[in-house]
Amino acid sequence: MKIKSFFKIAITLLSLSTTLNAQEVAILTADVASSTISWKGYKTMGSHEGTIELQSGNLMMDGDAITGSFITKMSTIKHADGNAKLEKHLKSKDFFEIEVFTTSKFEITRTEKKDEKLYVTGNLSIKDITKEITFPAAITKRDGMVTLTSETFQINRVDYNIQYKSKNFLNNLKEKFIKDEFDLKVSIVVKK
Repeated sequence: MKIKSFFKIAITLLSLSTTLNAQEVAILTADVASSTISWKGYKTMGSHEGTIELQSGNLMMDGDAITGSFITKMSTIKHADGNAKLEKHLKSKDFFEIEVFTTSKFEITRTEKKDEKLYVTGNLSIKDITKEITFPAAITKRDGMVTLTSETFQINRVDYNIQYKSKNFLNNLKEKFIKDEFDLKVSIVVKK
């Protein structure tokens, strides 16, 4: 009789614990209009910068643990000065080939606090190639909104088979090469 009572109590506690943990997990949907993704690419003498729009995304917060995924719509890549020729080139086969690869995706696999900073690690997929990246970020909570804001971090385009004017693939570029690393900075706003 005592063993049955013990098992009943244990099962009840386990069920209660699972219910409480499930209630603590917050699934937040991205506010696409308020979120921003900025990029900056470098050539020998200068740089170009612009934005790309978030298509959808969500964050799941369980205490300090954060996971989630975000999808960008590659056809929305813009140059800050409205250079239509550059935008068309970025969308072409030389760069992101948006007719074939319409979206890119970032999936958070883990977060870690180190030296008072939050480090976000996840899988970045561009042109159907996935690589793990880590970048420093901050989480702010205000008025029912949560914002994940990264510091500026770099992506190596060669990792995603973007070879145009890369010294890794062409030796005779002299001073006409484009640097392989480009900057990204993201600010993802999510709400319940």
